[in-house]
Amino acid sequence: MTEHTHVPLADLPPAPQHDGDEALNAIRRFADTMKTRHTIRDFSEEPVERALIEAAVEAAGRAPSGANHQPWFFAVCEGQDIKRRIREAAEEEERAFYDGKAGQEWLDALAPIGTDASKPFLETAPYLIVCFAQKRGGLEASDDKKNYYVTESVGLACGMLLTALHLGGLATLTHTPNPMKFLNEALDRPSTEKAMMIIVVGKPAADATVPEHALKKKTLDEIMRIY
Repeated sequence: MTEHTHVPLADLPPAPQHDGDEALNAIRRFADTMKTRHTIRDFSEEPVERALIEAAVEAAGRAPSGANHQPWFFAVCEGQDIKRRIREAAEEEERAFYDGKAGQEWLDALAPIGTDASKPFLETAPYLIVCFAQKRGGLEASDDKKNYYVTESVGLACGMLLTALHLGGLATLTHTPNPMKFLNEALDRPSTEKAMMIIVVGKPAADATVPEHALKKKTLDEIMRIY
């Protein structure tokens, strides 16, 4: 059996340390920051420095994952041609969705948000980040092993990516056309990967709006119980 070593936590870069009320204050400051995060659909064409995207993806790559296989890949799209191709393919799927594929209950749930099959933000925003989940891989780039808890791991990474982008002053939108197999072909990704979402990134347009419906959040008592 291969011997596995462990590194003392004390030898790694230290996590934030707080005394007394500062720990609670630090969490509350973060919570207040996250209260300013809103999903938008009106993006400015203002350029965004690529270094911000790279730093955010690097942060996302620190998410926990099953067996530490890190089963994610982030395809960053900045060229107008590839963004246009993605928009055209996504809107084709969206038209089928809104024309009856979704079912009335789903359409009723979306009605307060005011979405439809038109997705101009896929071209307007300076960046699209397509998040792929990898069925096979491993810690090393050359590995071809089964990955575990893939959906959970990629979900954690995407959450960290959205948070990092927000902390960098960028607006985001998660877009999930169904199905998304066209993204594998458009971005030359293998069949062992599945697109999970498109994260639209940029600056909000001057006239950007947020649906009032989206501002309603459940209270702490509604989402937590002490056992």
